[in-house]
Amino acid sequence: MGLFSKIKGVFKKEDKSVQTYEKGLSKTRRSFVNKLSDLSKEYEEINDNYFEELEELLINADIGVNTVIKFMDKLQQRVIKEKITNPSELTEIIVDELFIIYVNDDILSSKINYNENGPTVILFVGVNGVGKTTTIAKLATKFKKEGKKVLLVAADTFRAGAKEQLITWGEKIGCKVVSDDTTTDPASVVYQGLDLAVKDKYDLVLIDTAGRLQNKVNLMKELEKINNVGKKIIPDAPHETFLVIDATTGQNGITQAKAFKEITNLTGIVLTKLDGTAKGGIVLAIKEEVDVPVRYIGLGEAADDLETFDIEKYIYGLFKDMM
Repeated sequence: MGLFSKIKGVFKKEDKSVQTYEKGLSKTRRSFVNKLSDLSKEYEEINDNYFEELEELLINADIGVNTVIKFMDKLQQRVIKEKITNPSELTEIIVDELFIIYVNDDILSSKINYNENGPTVILFVGVNGVGKTTTIAKLATKFKKEGKKVLLVAADTFRAGAKEQLITWGEKIGCKVVSDDTTTDPASVVYQGLDLAVKDKYDLVLIDTAGRLQNKVNLMKELEKINNVGKKIIPDAPHETFLVIDATTGQNGITQAKAFKEITNLTGIVLTKLDGTAKGGIVLAIKEEVDVPVRYIGLGEAADDLETFDIEKYIYGLFKDMM
């Protein structure tokens, strides 16, 4: 049984997270799925023109040229092998192949790699303006609801107002924030934060960092120093390094992901503002082109609109109108 058939009857509308996916992906669904449906009605049989229009449709959904080329090759092979002639019969196969592209035989898990011997440290990287600090606050809120004791560390000592923004969020959500007005050295602030986290037995430490990607060498040295200082207090820290990307920036977000992957060990991507774009295919492109899984997606402004990424709910939210 393919994924399309499997999930049609699985998700219930009363499931709040499913509702969030449905609502958050509505722009992409209207743009992509409606055009896909129209394309299937336009052609009575599958031919080269149909494949050309489908390819253009997928690229316009921000799935990415390289990913689309691989996808089209696999789709055409299946059409020949299974002797499919009617475009309407392709919907399930398209859904299944998109799922296969994302999973790619990997064992995907959205679970945090928790440290069993002390605080779990999560480092956040990303360029300015992607919603990094807000994402940290939303995740801290999520962890607090799970009963975790959460500490925030303001290690973005470069951007004006970054520390103050995190402190304001800390006051709003009831989390202590470690900052230092006497230094511009982010590693020093991280050291103070992790030292406090161990002493006061925090469960999680979320660290905000600068996003000066235009000078990759300096940023790499800064992140290396942060990691080295952290290991002096908590040997295997950071346990996760999340890159925050604004989904509305499209292919530029993939460029950012590739650049950050070159300078630090990314374990996951947080994709913000996915509800604000009609090009939600970026989820598939990032995984295929960068080989780093999407761990969380932002599907709204509210604190609880940051969802743990679930590929099946994503596919459902995208293709709901065709199920």
